[in-house]
Amino acid sequence: MSTDNQNTFNIENLDLYLKELGKEYRKSAGKGMPAEIILIGGAAILANYGFREMTTDVDAIINAASSMKDAINKVGDKFNLPNGWLNSDFMKTASYTPKLSTYSVHYKEFSNVLQVRTVSAEYLIAMKLMAGRKYKNDLSDIVGILAEHQKRGTPITMDIIKTAVANLYGSWDKLTPDSRNFIENTMQKGNFEQLYKAVSDEEKKSKEALIEFQQEYPSVTTTENVDSILGSLKKKQSSKNDLLNSLKSGGNL
Repeated sequence: MSTDNQNTFNIENLDLYLKELGKEYRKSAGKGMPAEIILIGGAAILANYGFREMTTDVDAIINAASSMKDAINKVGDKFNLPNGWLNSDFMKTASYTPKLSTYSVHYKEFSNVLQVRTVSAEYLIAMKLMAGRKYKNDLSDIVGILAEHQKRGTPITMDIIKTAVANLYGSWDKLTPDSRNFIENTMQKGNFEQLYKAVSDEEKKSKEALIEFQQEYPSVTTTENVDSILGSLKKKQSSKNDLLNSLKSGGNL
């Protein structure tokens, strides 16, 4: 299970790659064969908000002629990007649902043939809650979205989030208890800007701990056991900190 990726995308180069993709796709498919890409995850965050500077992957729902694959590869070759720099692998995960297309919104059009859409705020939150990865940006992205909408004067309420979850996944109960507890506690606290840094820092610590664990025990971590492993690692670190604090207070350090 990989937790790291060397490829980074920001809003400037993301738009550049999409612009080039529109050109390449039009060359191969022609202007009479329109295509649609729905950006989700980190790419959708970049397209809609300013609190994240980059993402390490570009996940999307891709509706296009078969020549789109060649166009993606040509753009990748031109800018030295890996094969599949734009991919739909997330469609194999629990956060995917075909209903995402229904709740997508217009972003930009390129070369009069490539329509790019994104996922709106509450549905991004619903997807992030469904994924709920403590070692990625899922939780901090949720808080970041809430903070931005609070600043814009368009706050997102708990009812709006619950409706989005139900619309996408059928029921609030489809979320894990951890995800439900996280969003409920977050909404109760309300100080989203300060909370964003704390949650982001915790995600970074979790990622670092997981990478260290994977280096020591390769091929052990899976999607199913990662939360359990992180919980054990945090307890171990907490015990170390308690011991150090005890020694410090007793004057033994």
